[in-house]
Amino acid sequence: MSLFGALFQPILFSQNNERRMKPEDIPPQFRPPHPADKVVQRYFTIDQKRNDKDMTTDEALPRSREFIRIDSTYYVGWMFEGAYKFEHAEDYLGFKNATAPLEKALKLLEHDYAKALATRTGSFLTFYPIQGIQVDYTHIANMLMNCYSNTDRPDLVYSLLRRTLKWNLQLDFYMDSYNYLAWNVHRNRFYTSSKYSFLKNSIAENEKLANSYLDTSLKRIEKNRRLNDSLRKGLSDQEKFSVYHYKNILYSYNLNIDSATLYFNMLKHAGRLPHNNFATFMSVCGKFRDAENEYKIASQTENGDKRLQEWAYYSTMLQIYKAQPKEGIQLAKDMITASGTTPGFGWYNIALARSLMYDGQLTEAEKYTDRAAEFKELHIGTTLGQSHYEFSIQLLKLLAREYEWSKIKFEHSNWWYNPSALWDMSGKYSDLYMQRFLILNQFAQNPERDNVIYKLFSTESTVSWDEIWYLINDFSTKFFIKRFEKEAAEDKRPYIKKYFKLFSARLKMKQGDFKDAKKDLDDLFKEPSIDQQYEKLFTARLYQAAAECADELGLVDKKNDYLYQMYLTYPEIMPYTGLKCNFNLHLIGTPDPAVVDRLKDCNINWTANSSIPAPQLYLEFGAEKGKRNITYYVTDKNGRYIVNKNTITTGKPEQTGVDLAYRIFNIGAKTPEKPKS
Repeated sequence: MSLFGALFQPILFSQNNERRMKPEDIPPQFRPPHPADKVVQRYFTIDQKRNDKDMTTDEALPRSREFIRIDSTYYVGWMFEGAYKFEHAEDYLGFKNATAPLEKALKLLEHDYAKALATRTGSFLTFYPIQGIQVDYTHIANMLMNCYSNTDRPDLVYSLLRRTLKWNLQLDFYMDSYNYLAWNVHRNRFYTSSKYSFLKNSIAENEKLANSYLDTSLKRIEKNRRLNDSLRKGLSDQEKFSVYHYKNILYSYNLNIDSATLYFNMLKHAGRLPHNNFATFMSVCGKFRDAENEYKIASQTENGDKRLQEWAYYSTMLQIYKAQPKEGIQLAKDMITASGTTPGFGWYNIALARSLMYDGQLTEAEKYTDRAAEFKELHIGTTLGQSHYEFSIQLLKLLAREYEWSKIKFEHSNWWYNPSALWDMSGKYSDLYMQRFLILNQFAQNPERDNVIYKLFSTESTVSWDEIWYLINDFSTKFFIKRFEKEAAEDKRPYIKKYFKLFSARLKMKQGDFKDAKKDLDDLFKEPSIDQQYEKLFTARLYQAAAECADELGLVDKKNDYLYQMYLTYPEIMPYTGLKCNFNLHLIGTPDPAVVDRLKDCNINWTANSSIPAPQLYLEFGAEKGKRNITYYVTDKNGRYIVNKNTITTGKPEQTGVDLAYRIFNIGAKTPEKPKS
């Protein structure tokens, strides 16, 4: 989940140049340990020129050099340099380069203004001259913490947070240290003390530790209430909302639905709702319609940072659930164009590859999967890390191997006695076996299996529930049947239970228990919680399982009906299921026999029996400007378009026939017209 939206900086007084008091107006106990003339020089040559709003502009870097040249022992010049480099950093080296000046600034500020940092007061007159110092300190510390975090140094993050806590600031400004301690632990929860000494030795213990830091943060706010509310009433209550932000991250991850909902509601009523995180929580609860609405709000309010825009990544997944992978493709492409090679680029390539996969475009999907694998992604401002990134890539590669195997079967209905097809399949099987071996090793070493993978939906999951099926369907079937039946009975998310039931039914089919599986599938068809618009992938997989089950039980009419309904729901995934979809073929004009024969060689059941529910395929053969072409479209049995009219120029019959076979499943075609209700 995203860190965005957590910051609260209660600035009591103006933060522009006028907050910089003249040296003679600063109480003696807060003055730096330097000669008076040096302090005066700082004021007239640096303090009067600085402006916090300028630290990220192009003027900031030459301004920082000027300040350092005037007085290299004053923190302000180093702060300007560090802030400029931090705000312009886009990769590991950029954040590393920002680290040194920020470390220098923090050290100098602590040396010169220790008394101001250590002062706690409820007096307006006492706090006014030191507020600027404390704000600068927390701002520098926050940037430095993010530099450590973005260069994968959580141990230094921990040390820095402990260092800031020793000053016992009464207001956190930019640096709510206990909250960040919780974030640092949660972000690294799958490691143990053997790697980072600040951690415990299990995910459960680390989550408990993170929550204890948040409890301490709340206690600290209450302890400081007397001082802060005397400066401005309500400050303490405002600071609590930052804690609530992290509370709902922890509760959402641990699927403590009631508590997470409570904290989200409190943030919502205060106008501080993190729409991206709330959308992810809604998705985890199976409320995809609400999730999409919240992601749309997040796209308008949380966009622009040089980091992964989680709303975009997860929105592409919702489009897959809605059987609209082409819209997911376009969104991912737009994000790649907008972001360039800044952080998030690799994630958008994963999203694009997944969308292409569910649109049936395997070659293109693999190209973007490889691009993501070769990119050095920087995981900033998010709990998603490198292990999630690599797992997502490897799982997509597993899908690609599975689809490639099925692709040969689809293109050759007689594959079992086609030497060329058998040879290709032997090579594809070797690739599939090796990819299974790789992903299984990675999966076996994943300590979050229980919290993320087996739950099918999780705030820290970066893959779709459907991809998880390809991961587990070759494991111990008995183990997973028991596991998913237990989840279906005990999970507190009513809209998610049906997914566990579907997995359980499909696993029973793998065991050969088709009668029991059929009962489960029949119950799922009666499930009232299925959202017909946002759960089309679920519905399509339900039809797929029902068709496979009916085939085994000899229920021919049922099988044909399920195949037809699956095609209407999600045609793009059908060629990779091994199912033989029924079609009525209508030829118009003068057909090319070679093209038609090659089309008929694909794994499709061509029928003229009007009693069998089947899509209606129309092929119109013609010519234009000396080139032969084929106009094709598909309707349902009532004449409503499923695949819009498209025209292709004929080439070699072999390639044209295969191309047509995919296009009638809306693969490579334009976005289909939505069937009228």
